[in-house]
Amino acid sequence: MSEPLDPRVVALYDDYCHGQISRREFFKRATALGVVVAATAMLPRYAEAALISFTDDRIRPRYVDYDSPGGNSGRMRGYLVAPAGEGPFPPVLVIHENRGLNPHIEDVARRFAVEGFLALAPDGLAPAGGYPGNDDDGRQMQRALDRAKLREDMFNSANWLAQHELAGDKLGVTGFCWGGSTTNYLAARMGDGVTAAVPFYGSGLKPEDVPGVSAAVMVQSAENDPRINKQWPEFEAALKANDVDYVRHLYPGTNHGFHNNSTTRYDEPAAKLAWQRTVDFFREKL
Repeated sequence: MSEPLDPRVVALYDDYCHGQISRREFFKRATALGVVVAATAMLPRYAEAALISFTDDRIRPRYVDYDSPGGNSGRMRGYLVAPAGEGPFPPVLVIHENRGLNPHIEDVARRFAVEGFLALAPDGLAPAGGYPGNDDDGRQMQRALDRAKLREDMFNSANWLAQHELAGDKLGVTGFCWGGSTTNYLAARMGDGVTAAVPFYGSGLKPEDVPGVSAAVMVQSAENDPRINKQWPEFEAALKANDVDYVRHLYPGTNHGFHNNSTTRYDEPAAKLAWQRTVDFFREKL
């Protein structure tokens, strides 16, 4: 970033992203603080941020539908992106934030495919009609879903990907914010069904759930993320107590969401380093 972000705007945007305040309240408070221009700049610009086109000849993207017993509707839809070639390819589940499968997460799935992975980005909003085309409505739709059933949909998505004809034998899982916490959840629930997990700024596990983790874990954390970082000491103690193979990277000066290049929270050097570490980690483990 060329200039540091006003921490007041970052705090407001964090509240907005996590559904604690509405879009209207976000701008109302920004106006009261005299930072409305900076607040406007925080909103995502998906078209400008895409790094890999869906027409890129190195990949084969398509939408897929599959069964999801115990989920919000019994059916799911996801964005499956395979590298060009015959395979098999190491599979990676890519889990979205708290607003459904938006264009940024689809782009992340394409980035993984370019690196040689079979990527599935499930849309947790599929049982409600799918990502609605904007994050505000998507956030409300995801909040309205049954949380346990939504996680069941992610669990079923992981199993579907692991059993795909193009998938290799070892599954990787990654996700961002809500997707980061769900990455941890799947690592605990699926045991040796997940070989490697990379949560980006997601909530940690309760200590009693950590014994289920067999995966190698790489935790990607922003320095200026008090809500998530407050949980880390307890989470790390549980990881150590259960001999989990883990590493944590804390990126100086970054904010929650620093990997998302569609908003001004994006920190290019940190995001590129975190991405390369993630790709290298999956290549090593999968």
